[in-house]
Amino acid sequence: MTAQPRALLNQLFQTAVAAADPAICLPPHLPAPPTGRTLVLGAGKAAASMAQAVERHWPKDHHEPEAITGLVVTRYGHALPTRYIEVIQAAHPVPDAAGAAAAARILAAAFGLGPDDLLLVLISGGGSSLLSLPSPGLSLADKQAVNQALLRSGAPIDQMNVVRKHLSAIKGGWLAAAAAPARVVSLLISDVPGDDPAIIASGPTVADPSTFAQARKILADYRITPPSAVARHLAAAEMETPKPGDPRLANNRTVLIATPARSLAAAAEVAAAAGYQVEMLGDDLEGEARELGARHGEMARASQIAGQAAGRRTALLSGGETTVTVHGTGRGGRNLEYLAGLALALEGRAGISAIACDTDGIDGTEDNAGAVVLPNTLARAAAAGLNPGALLANNDAYGLFHGLDDLVICGPTLTNVNDFRAILIDPV
Repeated sequence: MTAQPRALLNQLFQTAVAAADPAICLPPHLPAPPTGRTLVLGAGKAAASMAQAVERHWPKDHHEPEAITGLVVTRYGHALPTRYIEVIQAAHPVPDAAGAAAAARILAAAFGLGPDDLLLVLISGGGSSLLSLPSPGLSLADKQAVNQALLRSGAPIDQMNVVRKHLSAIKGGWLAAAAAPARVVSLLISDVPGDDPAIIASGPTVADPSTFAQARKILADYRITPPSAVARHLAAAEMETPKPGDPRLANNRTVLIATPARSLAAAAEVAAAAGYQVEMLGDDLEGEARELGARHGEMARASQIAGQAAGRRTALLSGGETTVTVHGTGRGGRNLEYLAGLALALEGRAGISAIACDTDGIDGTEDNAGAVVLPNTLARAAAAGLNPGALLANNDAYGLFHGLDDLVICGPTLTNVNDFRAILIDPV
């Protein structure tokens, strides 16, 4: 009984990922070549696949080395071969020296462009950590310390990126400001709730409405004591990020080429074709991962009871980016914590199966994209001597699903439209 739902769950996830493949979704949005030169810069988990798509579809008479050049930075293990656009790999989610060096080169390359030139910027999720160029007076170690604290705090991505922008020399619009007066076209793959370009990768080419005061408040709200240099920098509030209406950003255009909603819609078609009535719970869900999982477990139980008499089969689909507040010493990302909370809430109920995976193929810092929950998950855990509640309390959901051989391991997908979640509900 579990084989068919598991296969369909994996198919839904693969469909969501395929809808955001840069090889498919990027080419229709390429701008016209300029009369001058084209410089391609970018950052994110999909940066290499986006750069490869640009090279393959750029007009052939503009393929001379002097006509298109560039540099992108992506996460370790996410590189692809390119001819004209250099690909550098760096650390994510905690930045490293390679990312800082790449960001410095990217910013330097943007200076000196003229009005006849085009800066084509390729941005995807993960770009904020990969573009780790500290503001003057700050060190990479300062940024690493703040980033690690934010990751452990449970702060949502939009608030994390407000802080990151105000510690950066390249985010929050600074990259586009450096390129003025050139035409700047940014192609974005969204991994954030709401698809706000100012939040995706901390908006290196987008005006930033946030302020130093907001960054200070976020650290205070999450009881984060930053390094002294960071505290002084935020208090001084010098060199505020470019704001809406800044003339240096007047020649900019941003295009969303892939979003969580589009990936969910593609998966919904597959679920409907398999005989499920699809209910969209939202593509922008946030909150503590295990708590959202528990709520969705209750929703699934209620949906099954409501549809039992009619024999209705229901698929609950959702996306977004939850958070994990780390209290224990275990392993596991937000998708595994969500699934552990879901499994506990379902209490082994027959007819309900689920998947939750990060569409980039890596859930947090582990080797898995996510995992699946089946009706017998808790029974198999008990037989294996695993205590799901205790493991979750120690932030060790990885130990649970690894022990059950229920991890989804696909490797880097080279795209990223945030988390994908599906719950299949069949009549008992």
